[in-house]
Amino acid sequence: MSQASQPMPSITWDDFTKVQLRVGRVIRAEAFPQARKPAYILHVDFGPELGTRKSSAQITHHYQPQDLVGRLVVAVVNFPKKQIGPIQSECLVTGFHDAQGHVALCVPDKEVPLGTRLL
Repeated sequence: MSQASQPMPSITWDDFTKVQLRVGRVIRAEAFPQARKPAYILHVDFGPELGTRKSSAQITHHYQPQDLVGRLVVAVVNFPKKQIGPIQSECLVTGFHDAQGHVALCVPDKEVPLGTRLL
């Protein structure tokens, strides 16, 4: 049975509010040759409250590093840090798999202040 055909468990509003989804701007993107799957290291600015955080992102099919700089992204900022090869990932940049399984970023369609929380 595929994941899509399984019943989706319900969550409470309190469950949802525990997830800190925030808007940040990519200020640097670089190749991550040590990653097991093709990935970039993103440096994302979440504004003065949260600062800049690093993330490993498997988004190499649709994006080039130079095209990512300046883009707004949505990321989970309250996961524990995770060691991924030689870097410590400090947030999870969100995206969706396309029909071929490649990741397309989840992004705001308008300019919003850095650090804004999704609710």
